[in-house]
This record gives sequence, structure tokens and C-alpha cells, in this order.
Amino acid sequence: MIKRFLPLLLLIVLGGVGAAATHSTAAGPIAAPQLKWAYGGCFTSWCQTGWYASPAVADLDKDGNPEVIWGSYDTVALNGENGTVQWRGENGSRVWPGVAVADLTGDGTLEVIVGRGSDQVTVYSHTGSELWTRNPFGNGEVRTLAVADLEDDGQMEIIVGRASGGSTKQVNVFEANGNVRAGFPARRDGEPGYGWGMYNENITVGDVDNDGYKEIFAPTDTHYITALDRNGNQLAANPIYGSGKVWAEVGVHVDHEVDLRGYANCGTEHRPNFANAAPAIADVNNDGVSEIIVPGDVYDCSIGDNVDGDLYIMPWILNLDRTRWKDSSYDWTVLPSPGPNTRPLSEDYNVIQNNVQNAVVADLDGDGLKEILFPAYDGQLHAYWLDKTEHGSWPYKVPGSGIRFASEPIVVDIDGDGPAEVIFTSWPENGGNRKGQLHILDYLGNELHRIDLPDPRSGSWNGGLGAPTVDNIDSDADMEIVIGTVSSGVVAYDLPNSANARILWGTGRGSYHRTGEAPELNEFSTTFSTTAQAVEVGDTAVFTIEIEADAAFTDTVTITVNDVWPDLDIMLSETEVNPPAQVRLTVTDLHTMRAAAPGFFTEIPVVLSGGGREQTVTLYFLVGGSRIYTPVNLQP
Repeated sequence: MIKRFLPLLLLIVLGGVGAAATHSTAAGPIAAPQLKWAYGGCFTSWCQTGWYASPAVADLDKDGNPEVIWGSYDTVALNGENGTVQWRGENGSRVWPGVAVADLTGDGTLEVIVGRGSDQVTVYSHTGSELWTRNPFGNGEVRTLAVADLEDDGQMEIIVGRASGGSTKQVNVFEANGNVRAGFPARRDGEPGYGWGMYNENITVGDVDNDGYKEIFAPTDTHYITALDRNGNQLAANPIYGSGKVWAEVGVHVDHEVDLRGYANCGTEHRPNFANAAPAIADVNNDGVSEIIVPGDVYDCSIGDNVDGDLYIMPWILNLDRTRWKDSSYDWTVLPSPGPNTRPLSEDYNVIQNNVQNAVVADLDGDGLKEILFPAYDGQLHAYWLDKTEHGSWPYKVPGSGIRFASEPIVVDIDGDGPAEVIFTSWPENGGNRKGQLHILDYLGNELHRIDLPDPRSGSWNGGLGAPTVDNIDSDADMEIVIGTVSSGVVAYDLPNSANARILWGTGRGSYHRTGEAPELNEFSTTFSTTAQAVEVGDTAVFTIEIEADAAFTDTVTITVNDVWPDLDIMLSETEVNPPAQVRLTVTDLHTMRAAAPGFFTEIPVVLSGGGREQTVTLYFLVGGSRIYTPVNLQP
């Protein structure tokens, strides 16, 4: 990431002559995606219906050519270059959660893991052969699926949730060989707490306390959240909620005082339902401690959790002990106030397929703090800053005729300039040959591109219910956007000028493990004190470069400048550093007064490389001449 600051636009008038040159370090516009291929995984005259599954990208057979893996009913692996089918795992039950890809046993071979209707979880080999299928619960769908190494032993576990009724046994865990892990399913019969079904991708998994073991957080079709350790034991809640209580005994309400009391006065004190809540884990304020983010459907419990009683969607930020999060600058013990027009437009899937509330947590503006994004049943995509407001043009109202809903978004800094872009798909009401769209917004919610999805090959409408995916699926350096659609199979778009993209949340639930936690970035960032300086003949200018890095970055950053100017002396204080570090670039003019007249102007490219990535920043340097300074507002 490059943070660029150019407070003044330099208009250079050499010797009073009218020749002028204007320079700006602002990034160019984000190019529109270009359709690469469509109808991936479809048959000649029809396509299986796609649901909420987000595609994955992986080089399954290790031949250097990535595959795109997706599930509708069948699971398919497609050639990334052209979308042709490489293998197909046939099945008659729908795939709801994103397809997971992982090396389950640590042997270097990837497996594909799929959750389906008819109570199925299936593991395929990299060639598409079925390794095993299990029925985790005895009934219902498997809409919740994640893969994680719960105790960091190199063996991955498969975590699934039950989309059917029942007050216990909502979460089950399988070892890589298909055996049920000891202690599961959970919550166990007879244990304290409350819960019900999990009707979306209702789980997040991560090591919140940094002890080397992962925790599982599972909101259910109640106003309670089940929290488990790696062995299925319930996590304790803070004693402020009552001595000896666990998470699943502490109800969630809008007001924290009601949480403490333990019950709501319906009609005046509202609470959420978590039936369709996909939570996340993230370090929202970059202090080294992770939080749990859970979006909830707030309703008036005197009316009921339905289209009449539902009020708005809002996220909670919680600590490991179930208390509400706050720090010295931000306080989420009190929720944000909802904006206008937040009630549901529809909750009838006969009219339009249901909205689901998937939390996405990413740093949109590059300030080191994370924002919380989620789609809502009000037809808007929301983005909350930690100050509990929506900045810029947020929320974004999905445009188009009739009711339209947004998918889970992904967050990518497409051109590597610092601020991120937000990418998502939308869907219309059922029927009428209506089509949803692919949307790209800037970090403040301003629309950059909106492109119709392909025509339905079968059915009477098309859209994208699940999160798109950004990855490189071919042999060029640029990224592609891959979408699982309702009626046109898998669709791929080229994303021009994206070779240096920073992927912050690049697929459904943050990664191909579908844990609701994005992988740590392995990148460095640079901040230049300025990118333009003007000096008199014989003078010296100093550019200061601050180099920082993500926690996962362990490489050396190399700084190079090609000194090809005989009348300039360019020196770097360091050519290799381990971030965080500061580097000084000194430019001394060696011109004679006569040689520099009426003025000398040049561009100096500075190349920084490390961790497999390269950044080039152009510095602008003027010697002599006449200078006019004019304010300019640079837009990213």
C-alpha cells in the first residue's frame, strides 16, 4: 500500500514562458471489468440453480493452472482460463455455503469440502473423487461450513452447523478422516443455554485469545450466541452477567442494560434474531486483540421476528468474555443509531430470494482501523466506521427496478493505491427475465461500475446471491472476479490493471476456509513525506520514506533508484531495511546556473520491493524556473 500526500499541485512556468507541466500522484480511474467467460458448469441448454455459495480458486492438481471450484447442486472444478469443466461431483441437493478448499491432512494435497441439503457434508479429492460423505445431524441442511486447524497440529477440522430446529447439537466437528471429533456435537443435551437452528453461514472460527487454540462462535435462530472451545466445551461469560454463566445463557439485546438484566420488556426494548447471521473475527482497532462481530436482525418482540416486527440490521462487537467492546476512542457498549428506511423490503422468498446478513470486516480507508460491512433486507449495503457512523455515500442503495438485494461484499484495493474498493453482486425479484448486476464502489460508497450479469440460460431471472471472489485464474498478472450466479453458472470477469491488488477480504467469509476471518496480509506499506519538491540551482532536497509492514511480513524491503541524471546526485540512506524503518532519499543539484536556465524538471522513479511485491513511486523534482502553487484536492 502506498499512502501519497501531495498538498500542492505544482504548476511549473519555465522562465516566464507559457509552457507548463502539471503532475499529480493521484491514481487513475478503476477500469471496468471485462467479461472473460460465462455459463461455467452449465449444460448445453440449462444451468443448475445457484444459491449463496461463493466460488474458490486453487491449483488443485499443481500443474500451474488454477481451477475455479463452485457448487450449485453438483460441485464443479473449472479451467480458470476458459471455464470448461475439469470434473463434476454430482448431487441432487443444493449447496448453500461457500465451497471450502484446504489441505486437510498436511500432506500437500488439497481437498474440496462441500455442505449441502439433505444433511450432507462431502469431501472430494483434488481429482473430484468422493473421499467421504457424512450426515452430521440426522436432518436439515448444512448451510454452515468452515475448515480450521483447531489446535494448530497440522490437521484440519471441518466445522458444520445445522439448519433445522432443535435446542441443542447445532454444531458438529469432523476430523479429516470423517470421524466426529470428541466433544461434539455441541451444545450437548442437558447443558445450560439457549439455541436453535443456523440458517446461513452462522459461524466464525479463530484464535481470539492468542493461546494457539481456536474458538468457535455460532449465533443461532434466537437472540443467543453459542461459544465453544476446540473440544465443544462452552465458553464462560463475564460475571457481570451472573456468576458461572456461559455465552449461551446471556441474551443479546439492543441495550446493554437489558443484557445485564437478562430479559426485555417487549414493545420498548428490542432484541436481535441471529437466524441468518454470518459473524466474523477481526482486530478492529489494530491493538493485537481480536473481537467477534455479529450482525443481528433487530425486531420488536411484542410483534415478532417477521416482516411486521423487524426494524433494522445492526452489528455487535463483542470481546472473548461476551462483554461489549470499547477502547479509549470508541465505545460499542451503545449501538449505532439506525438510519432512515432500514425496515425490510421483503422477507418472502416467493417474491425475492432472502437477504442474509454476512459481516465483512476490513480497512476501507487505509487508516489502520477496520470498518464493518453487511448487506441488509432494506435493499442497502451498509458500512460502519468505528465511530458508529456511515461515512461518505454509505449506505449504498442497490439500484434497479423493483426490490433488489446485495450479496456479501468483498474488499480489494484493486490498484494498490491505499483506499480499497468494494465489490459485490445483486439480485432482483423473481421472474420477469430480470437480471442482477456486478457492482464496484470506492471506499466511500460511490459507484464506480455497475454491469449486468449474463442472461439466464434457464429460469426466468438471474443474479448473484453469494459473495464474488477475486483471485488470479489465468496466466496473466491481473486478477479476475469470479461469481456463482443463479441461472448462468459461474461467470468470470477480467479486472484490468489489478496486478498489484491488495486483497483484504477476497471471497465469501474471508478465505477459502470460510471461517469469517480474513488471512493476515503479508505486505509492506510506504508513506512519502512529499512526492514533489522544487529547489534553486545547487540546492538539496530530502524525501523521507516511512516503511511499515503487516504482522505477517518478515521479508526485507529493497529500495532502488536508477541514478541516470549526470547533473543530480541521488543518495539513499539505506537500500535494504526490515520494517518498520525510515529511509532518506537525498537529491542534490549539480547544475551550473547557465545549464539549468530557464529551469530543469524531471521525474525520479523509486522502486520498493519485498515479499514478492513491487511498488513504484514517482518523485517530481524541479530546479530553478518560476513556481506557482495552486491548491488541489486529490481524490483516490
